[in-house]
Order: sequence, then structure tokens, then C-alpha cells
Amino acid sequence: MREKLHAQGSNRHIEETQRSQSAQLSAIVDPSPRAAEIAKREGVPIYSSLDELIAKARPDGIVLATPNQMHVEQSLQCIAAGIPVLVEKPVAHTLEEGKRLIETAERANAKLLVGHHRRHSPILHKAVEVIQSGILGPIVAVMGSAVFYKPDNYYDEAPWRREPGGGPILINMIHEVGNLRAMVGEIVAVQAFASNSTRKFPVEDTVAINLRFANGALGTFLLSDTAGSPKSWEQTSQENKDYATYPEEDAYVVMGTSGSLAVPTMRLKYCARKEDRSWYKPFKTEIIALERADPLARQIEHFAAVIRGDAKPLVSGRDGLQNLRVTDAIAEAAKIGKMVNVDTK
Repeated sequence: MREKLHAQGSNRHIEETQRSQSAQLSAIVDPSPRAAEIAKREGVPIYSSLDELIAKARPDGIVLATPNQMHVEQSLQCIAAGIPVLVEKPVAHTLEEGKRLIETAERANAKLLVGHHRRHSPILHKAVEVIQSGILGPIVAVMGSAVFYKPDNYYDEAPWRREPGGGPILINMIHEVGNLRAMVGEIVAVQAFASNSTRKFPVEDTVAINLRFANGALGTFLLSDTAGSPKSWEQTSQENKDYATYPEEDAYVVMGTSGSLAVPTMRLKYCARKEDRSWYKPFKTEIIALERADPLARQIEHFAAVIRGDAKPLVSGRDGLQNLRVTDAIAEAAKIGKMVNVDTK
């Protein structure tokens, strides 16, 4: 049985739903003239509002890929109607609104999945598996980067990206926070330096971040949307063909007392015996085999399984809210120049 999904606001979600073996596109909600053309092309009805959709053609699930400010109220509409919902990240535009949504969803026992699609990446799944196997020993540190160059037309097409809230902290870093939490654990404190000295926009273009994890591990992360570098998930994972790819590069190195794992090349260096742990002795080395698959496609399959009751959300509302908490803390730390503790409750 293929679950009937409504999609709102994203061509990629529409494409992956149409390709899915478990879901089928039932309708589109979008008031724009262009959306009417898409609906005609896809052979599905189009509605001007969620209210109209729910009243006339109640779907099995709804994908919300709408502006951030609409996520909470539209998710609450779905919850009130008893319809499972996949809401794109961030789960909310503010922490308070995010808390309101999550508490309402939990009281209603609603099926709410947050669209941090990288959590569905087989690369990330394999990295987590290797780290949790213990071969690296207790985790000591992680180094990560998301450094890339966004072309000028990226800002010309959406001038709000030049303003506070449009920089890489709030647009890009939330993805990295999800990856870091999956691999290393909860982030409990952050520090950050931000600069806009390259583009000179009122918003940051480069950020250096320090991280403290609940397990005692420490991390560093370099973020920039104005750096001519391939060391980002998009340019190393080979998951989105829109980006140039550099398969020899990594976005993360996770280090334990007995070894390290580079991600996504999956180059593993480790000591087989504790007595061999010394910088004078060579590591055993190997490259961990893995499959590659589009995480957005896997996310749609997972959403269909959540709708059927065969799975619980891999990225719950609480997970989405915690990613937002950490990202907000980084923005605050960069603003005030002090360490900011992160609430993990």
C-alpha cells in the first residue's frame, strides 16, 4: 500500500514522493500560479490552503516545506486534524514556538517528523555505527567544517540572506548540529567568533565555533559561506548531484583514545591493542565500506513507515528542537562573545 502524501512548497519533496515505492503524491497546496503548472504536470489537484485540503481531500500524511515562520501553525493544523506531518527544518522560527509545538504534539500523541534529512544518510548511519562500536575508544574530540563559496546570485535572488538571520549560522549550521549530535552526543556549551569582513554584509560570513559535549568530548567547527574550499558535507558526501564533489575530502574527523574516523571518506585509523597507543607506532588503517543513497528519498520512505505505524520518527520533534537550541546558542555566543550553556532538557 502506498501512503497518500500532500506536499507543500518543495519540488524535491514532490520528486521523491513521485519516485517512492511507499508513497504517492495526492495533492499540492500552494496559491502561486507556478504551483498550478506543477500540479498539472504531476497530475494531482492543487489547493490554496491547508484548510481546503483537509476538508476536501484528507491525505494520509502532509509534508510541510514552507517558510520557517509558518512551520508551527501549519504543523498544529495537521496535529489538530490527526494527520501525520513531516515539517522541514527548523522545526520552528523561535525556541518558544518550538516548545509550544512539541508539547502540543506530545499531548496529542501525534506523528511528527522533522526534516533533518541528513539523519537518513547511509554515510552518517555508518559513521554512527563505527563510533558506537567502540573501536575508536572513548571519544575525545571532533573537528568539523562547512566551508564553501556561495555565488553572488545566491544573495541577489533573496536579498534577506544579506541580513541578520540569513547567514550560515541559521541557514547551514543547523544541519551540522544534527550530524554532530548523532556522532558524538549532546552539545552542552558553545563558544563562537563571527566575522563579516569578507562580504561586509550585516550578517556573518565566517564563524569559528568551540563545542563541549555531555560526554566530556570537545569539538571545533569552522563555518563559512565565502571560502573557496570543498570541505563541506555537500561537496564530500556525493549525495546531492547539484554540487561539485571531491571524494578525497572530509567534513569531519571524530577522534577517540584508540583511533579516528574521517567522514565521509570513512578512513579509519586505529590501534588494535591498548599497549600500541603511541604516536611512535603506526595505526592500522582501513576504509569502511558503505552504500550511498539519497537521504531525501530515504526520508520519504521513512515518513511512509511512520504513517503506517511501522517506525517511530528518526528525527522527533524533540530532536528538531534541540538542534534549534544549539544553533541559537551559537548565534548568541557569537553576538555576546561569551560561552553559552545549552539546555538539554
